[in-house]
Amino acid sequence: MIINERRFADLDVFTFHALVKLRCDVFVVEQECAYPEFDGRDVEPDTRHLWISDDTNQPLAYLRILADPGGVARIGRVVTAPHARGRGLSQQLLKSALDRIGNRTCVLDAQSHLVGFYERLGFTPSAPEYIEDGIPHTPMQR
Repeated sequence: MIINERRFADLDVFTFHALVKLRCDVFVVEQECAYPEFDGRDVEPDTRHLWISDDTNQPLAYLRILADPGGVARIGRVVTAPHARGRGLSQQLLKSALDRIGNRTCVLDAQSHLVGFYERLGFTPSAPEYIEDGIPHTPMQR
């Protein structure tokens, strides 16, 4: 599998559309969460979009790396297409993202049922669980 990485400015409109469609299909439709998908962070110059595509260039898994204040990296929007789950794609993407981040502090807000998954990648809970869009989340840090 090839892991693609682009800044927003380097994404063509068709690819960006496919990435956002995957995010909306899972987070908004499947998980029934109405939330502002377009939060302005996709277009920040330091944001990196990482994804794995199939042979028709449709994204199977995706995440983004954001630059938070103080040199902290933030991983977010980790998602895998329903038909591609169980193949370890998100784990591959996360390992690739962590390689890119290196020794910098990295944070994420995990859906709480996935805390164990992120712990296996070296993250630990960093604050109490909270509810966002009706789903329990746990802040984590590595």
